[in-house]
Amino acid sequence: MSNHLAKDRLLRARLYGILDLGYASADHLETIAEHMCAGSAAGAGVDVLQLRAKGHDEHAIEEFANRIQPIAAAGGVPFILNDHPHLVPSIGADGAHVGQDDLPVADARWRAGRALAGEVPPPLIGKSTHSLAQAVAAAESGADYLGFGPLYTTATKPGRPAIGLADIAEVHRLVSIPIFCIGGVNLQTLDAVIAAGARRVVIVSDLLRASNIPAYCREVKQRLPAL
Repeated sequence: MSNHLAKDRLLRARLYGILDLGYASADHLETIAEHMCAGSAAGAGVDVLQLRAKGHDEHAIEEFANRIQPIAAAGGVPFILNDHPHLVPSIGADGAHVGQDDLPVADARWRAGRALAGEVPPPLIGKSTHSLAQAVAAAESGADYLGFGPLYTTATKPGRPAIGLADIAEVHRLVSIPIFCIGGVNLQTLDAVIAAGARRVVIVSDLLRASNIPAYCREVKQRLPAL
């Protein structure tokens, strides 16, 4: 996918899906990715797909990513690597996501393949944020989008305290780039998250454990507000 197209799709994205190998089997990566991206071109599936493979070495991550990238590309879904921005060029991913304790945005962008002046936009770089101050700082540092949370305590981020819903409206007032609310978001909590001001969400474990992933994505997209 061209960087221009990936950026455009990001700006219109509402549902960010993470294919987390803590919840999904590496033996079924292609099937899960296909289910997550099913109908994305028509606005039904996930709008962004991230691979998260904590605990795996770079060789394995590159192998996993090379299996998923063609599926995301075929569905018109930006494909993001969790960490490892230096693998973005060889895989053909659309960008990388880094945490607060990982690389700064500028460093991650350089490793992912910063575009030359006058050429296409550089690969996408997202940043995890856990407070209003971190969100503002990440936006000022040039991040393309933010993950904001965890809103609720979640096994996906063990030991990370929940930040609650109180700052969702304020972070949208302070930051203009896309903000994806994350952490314990599922069909049971989604309405409260939306009522607090969320426009975009990340869903991990509940989505991956759904008996019908395409139907799950459709329901979330139907409930999220239009941008």
